[in-house]
Amino acid sequence: MSPQTRDLDTFWAEPAESVLRALEVDEAGLSADEAARRLDTTGPNRLAPARHRSWVVSLAQQFADPVILILVFASLVSLVLRDVTDAAIILTIVALSGLLGFYQEHRASVEMQRLLALVQVHADLRRDGAPAEVALEEVVPGDLVVLKAGDVVPGDCRLVSADALQVDQAALTGETFPQHKQPAPVPAETALAGRHDVLYLGSHVVSGRGLAVVVATGAQTELGRLSGRLEESAPATGFERGVRSFGLLLARVTFVLALVILALNLTLERPFAESLLFSLALAVGLTPQMLPAIISVSLATGARRMAAKQVIVRRLDAIEDFGAMDVLCTDKTGTLTEGTVQLRGALDPSGAESDEVLALAALNAGLQGGYANPIDTAILATRAPDPSYAAVDEVAYDFTRKRLSVLVEGPDGRRLVCKGAYDSVVGVCAAGTPREELDARFRELSDAGFRVLALARRELPGVDTVTVEDERDLEFAGFLVLADPPKQDASRVLGELAAAGIGVRMITGDNRRVAAHVAGEVGLDPTGLLTGSAIESLDEDELVARARETQVFAEVDPSQKERIIRALRSGGAIVGYLGDGINDAGALHLADVGISVDTAVDVAKSAAAIVLMDKDLSVLEHGVQLGRQTFANTLKYVMTTVSANFGNVISMVIASAFLPFLPLLPRQILLLNFLSDIPSTTIAADTVDPEQRERPQRWDIGFIRDFMVLFGLLSTAFDLLTFAVLLQVFDSGSTLFRSAWFVGSTLTELTVLLVLRTRRPAYRSRPGRGLLITSAVVAVVTIAIPYSPAASVLGLRALPAAVLGSLLLITLAYVVAAETIKHSFYRAIAERAARPPRALGSPAARVRSRRLRQVVREHSGWRGRTG
Repeated sequence: MSPQTRDLDTFWAEPAESVLRALEVDEAGLSADEAARRLDTTGPNRLAPARHRSWVVSLAQQFADPVILILVFASLVSLVLRDVTDAAIILTIVALSGLLGFYQEHRASVEMQRLLALVQVHADLRRDGAPAEVALEEVVPGDLVVLKAGDVVPGDCRLVSADALQVDQAALTGETFPQHKQPAPVPAETALAGRHDVLYLGSHVVSGRGLAVVVATGAQTELGRLSGRLEESAPATGFERGVRSFGLLLARVTFVLALVILALNLTLERPFAESLLFSLALAVGLTPQMLPAIISVSLATGARRMAAKQVIVRRLDAIEDFGAMDVLCTDKTGTLTEGTVQLRGALDPSGAESDEVLALAALNAGLQGGYANPIDTAILATRAPDPSYAAVDEVAYDFTRKRLSVLVEGPDGRRLVCKGAYDSVVGVCAAGTPREELDARFRELSDAGFRVLALARRELPGVDTVTVEDERDLEFAGFLVLADPPKQDASRVLGELAAAGIGVRMITGDNRRVAAHVAGEVGLDPTGLLTGSAIESLDEDELVARARETQVFAEVDPSQKERIIRALRSGGAIVGYLGDGINDAGALHLADVGISVDTAVDVAKSAAAIVLMDKDLSVLEHGVQLGRQTFANTLKYVMTTVSANFGNVISMVIASAFLPFLPLLPRQILLLNFLSDIPSTTIAADTVDPEQRERPQRWDIGFIRDFMVLFGLLSTAFDLLTFAVLLQVFDSGSTLFRSAWFVGSTLTELTVLLVLRTRRPAYRSRPGRGLLITSAVVAVVTIAIPYSPAASVLGLRALPAAVLGSLLLITLAYVVAAETIKHSFYRAIAERAARPPRALGSPAARVRSRRLRQVVREHSGWRGRTG
């Protein structure tokens, strides 16, 4: 029997020793063999079963589209009616299309699993009596977890020991502040939020240290029981909403046209089975069957390219929002600055260098039990703590108090040493502290660009434990002067981001003077700087208005960061947030695109959709460009394929009305669709014009609809010209007509892909090698099919030279017309944008106006580009 199935329903009411015995584990932890056995029994530590489908399921889903299933059924009916040739050819083409889609999606899935392995989050365990780093999915009940600040809790755990341990469990309980945890049991009826001896999956350690034993994993945890509801309520991403809207548009158009064509053919008293197959084949022809595969391959290809630039995508659909991002919020340290904090001085209240202040700072930094941080590292690099002192207790750091106090014992007795933000520390100092002099010195140092912390102390003889209440009547000891200079290339990178349409916002907990100084050095405008206290005084509408214009936010706590992100999103921005600290988890979840770094604490890395292998804005800028390239290539397939298919279907409707025979046989329609899709499989690697990467991009269904109708009708016009030439000039019969239109329609689809893939004139935009080669090969194969032995089986015949020459001339004319209309189309958009906007009063209306201007910029890059 697995330990997880034992009666541990109220494990919080049991002593830790009893829970350890029930789970059959001692202080050495599980053995590797026992852990493997339990993993086989309980399964991976996931809230839901893995979404990785077997290859059989993936292959079957290629044929799960309702239109495809109906087409297969109709083909089987034809088979029963002894139309073996038609049914066999249709089923073969459907099978080939499905296999092509399966290959593309499977390759993309394998690639993504490889990339995700690069940024896997691990848990620190004790196994076989030694420390072990294990992937979260491999944690099992009975594992001993060693926890420190920044760690994600890997399951529901019973605390064994704790040292100033504070845990943020807001994801589960909604509590605003971190909860202090201790191992003493609580009554069985205690509510979830009051179980101070339990750590829950979904929470993370804010400060302190702890040892806990895992009681439940995966779906058996408290969070696992809620996961179904959580997944159902998860909002769709911008990319998912775009694909869904596009799918609904196609579904409506396909349904109406298929019914019209079926009704028309039945009215003309054509055979029902043939008419049904023809209508369904046209429905398949209008539907971009390869869209799921193209999306998967485009996003996976983009993720692979981004990985080569040190940007790892943890969630593929985040690429769209990454490319659409127009506001980036980032912290200061390590992003805009070098991130290597240096202690420049330890000063007494008068501003003189003081060895006593440095010694106090070393005691606080070296004896505190929380997580390692750059400031303490810088202090300890200068001075080690006096070995004659030992830690007795501490009041852990939190982001509300912004200070940390350690009770130490040494030769001169017990004293409390407090270190933290200047305003926070000086605010708990004794009455009579010379605030005016200290404030002036603090301002002077901060205006010079230094980060300044304060130190204070209080003698506490005979005291064994301390709380926040003991942080009062302190004696101000001095200042710690720290430097973290701006990166040399920060100003240049911010300029490049601005040119790419991304505004940067600095959000920092540092004081306003340091923030303003660094902002000025890197090219941000500190005018209108907002502090945390100012944010608290604003209501939501006021913050939306202020956040839109403010570039620097200082002295903010985690909850205020979240308010800033929420305000920017309410103002219509697509917001990215770059953070790597414990206090960044909420903002990372809330942003459209959460971005972290490989060296971040686990909770930040887990919350992020994008992980940078190097905390550098230039790396981020490269990633944004690749994200936009990926999205642009996906849209190329959507726009070019749907416009061509729409035009073909309209042509079929018209042709069916006056021709005494079907313009194309169902097998010919499906073969045409299959051949024209082959070059599209390479579009993920196509080159993208620089102007298409200049601005943020989003799904615009209205634009796609207009594009589809305009260029679809252009295609129809040239189809009608082809009909006229075939019928009036060459007096074509049914077989010659179908053969000529099969060749002509495929050639125009190939050329329209090369013409409409760019907003420039086609000759000024070089397509990718794969796209060019596959297009040429398919064109040659298409022209050769009517002359091959397969022609008779497909219902085709060889084309006379005059007919083939006419088709090539019509294709050339089509290219010229498409280029001309493309130029006019984008020029009309540019002229519409140049018109003075109407007065817009409400914030929502202003947001709509700004989005309209953005869409115009996205689609008006054709004119005047020289590449």
